[in-house]
Amino acid sequence: MNVVDSSAWLEYFAGTPAAEPFAPALEDTRRLLVPAVTLYEVFKRVWQQRDETAALRAVALMRQGEVIPLDAALAVAAARLGAEHKLPLADALIYATTRLRDATLWTQDEHFDGLPAVKFYKKRK
Repeated sequence: MNVVDSSAWLEYFAGTPAAEPFAPALEDTRRLLVPAVTLYEVFKRVWQQRDETAALRAVALMRQGEVIPLDAALAVAAARLGAEHKLPLADALIYATTRLRDATLWTQDEHFDGLPAVKFYKKRK
């Protein structure tokens, strides 16, 4: 199973070359897990940079994967992992989803570099 961080989704929707390593995980929707917080982050950014229609289209594509809602078990796991690895809230929720579902996290976010179950790709400039 795969989880893709918000920054990678945004690169993909923008069609940048930085999206290339993430395409296999994003396009394999049968194995794609989408933390609800990722929907929030992507919708907000696309809405700010483009418009609501583009943001709704992005979320519709993301929902082709399995959306993982925030529940008590995920919240507690995220709190533990966030404290242990000094992750901000959204990143902790994304990483906890990855770990609880025995998945791989695909990201270019340096917060995750070196953590287990992470495929990190250095952000292109």
